[in-house]
Amino acid sequence: MRNNTRPRRAARPATVKRLLENARYEVLPTGTAYDKVCAHVPHHTPVTVTASASKGLEATFELSLRLAAEGYVAVPHLAARMVHDRAELAEIARRLVDGGITHVFVPGGDADPVGDYPDALSLLEDLTAIGNPFGHVGITGYPESHPTIHDDLTVQSMWDKRRHATHIVSNLTFDPEVIDSWVRRLRRRGVTMPVLLGVPGPIDRAKLLTMATRIGVGESTRFLTKHKGTLARLAAPGGFTGERFLEQCAGTASEPDLLVAGLHVFTFNQVAETEAWRQEMLGRLAVA
Repeated sequence: MRNNTRPRRAARPATVKRLLENARYEVLPTGTAYDKVCAHVPHHTPVTVTASASKGLEATFELSLRLAAEGYVAVPHLAARMVHDRAELAEIARRLVDGGITHVFVPGGDADPVGDYPDALSLLEDLTAIGNPFGHVGITGYPESHPTIHDDLTVQSMWDKRRHATHIVSNLTFDPEVIDSWVRRLRRRGVTMPVLLGVPGPIDRAKLLTMATRIGVGESTRFLTKHKGTLARLAAPGGFTGERFLEQCAGTASEPDLLVAGLHVFTFNQVAETEAWRQEMLGRLAVA
């Protein structure tokens, strides 16, 4: 049951400021991503690099290693279904660790399995078996229903993964009430990993469509299927804004026991715009 005694939608500037200060950016491994990150992202801001079935894991690892060499905390997405077996996993881990990678994010992935890993848990178990090479391991959380997995199973999955992961990254949602209910459900279940809230940065619809084309038609279709209504909500006048969403989530995030640690910002490679948006919000909060 929710705690309805607290202000449901009151803006809490200190909490919003904390979330913005503890944000990390997600980028797609395109040819321009490296230059965009180096030009606009402060070195203290972690950068995660997605895995695309059309580009393969090599593009993800290459960009992550280049960013790590520049001093960033680079977080490659290690999509389970794109890894063949434990031998390949061990080789990947050696390469990334040698390149200074200490963080990974392990989703199941949308591609058909190429080998032994049908889901994230099976790969996480093998990461543990080869010695836990990464100090920080993120997994996906689903505040809204997954298209193919029952809600109870997604929560159970996070419980099953608790011994292998260090934090949860929530998938995109636009409803603060859904976030509140989901986080409380996790905590009642005994899942105690910190949560990073997944939020979209400022986005131009035409640029998003261009980016979707670059990452492949299949990937674009899967993204839009998974996030039905995303374009409409982001583009509609008076619709979703990241600022309003953060203010509405601040009540939940301000409760220490709920362990909402920061933000995972989906930039869609609009890196300059995203950092400008974050700094502008921080500036206004500082003045206030």
